[in-house]
Amino acid sequence: MSTRERQEEARLRRKARIRGRVTGTEERPRLSVYRSANHIYAQIINDQSGTTLAAASTLSKELEGRNGHGGNIEAAKAVGSLIAERAKAANISQVVFDRNGYLYHGRVKALADAARESGLHF
Repeated sequence: MSTRERQEEARLRRKARIRGRVTGTEERPRLSVYRSANHIYAQIINDQSGTTLAAASTLSKELEGRNGHGGNIEAAKAVGSLIAERAKAANISQVVFDRNGYLYHGRVKALADAARESGLHF
């Protein structure tokens, strides 16, 4: 088993442990983050009804004209601000944060901080 496979397996174990405790409700939906090497994605999910209430990523139309790489901290900050805007549009002010097994560091932390600065509470 390669190092990359072991890292991904460890992330999936952390993800399962976190998801056992973190669920999105009508009052406080779940803000889930996924990151790849080139992009970062965020979704606000109501787990009770199984619906996605808002989504944003570096592939979103609003961020399309932005120069630079989509897999860096600046891109994560832009996605955090965008997801907070879309949450406000959907009348969502409080969420529970799901880091999806990733360490709370770097791009994941930048997205969370930008969402908080834009008015999302968690």
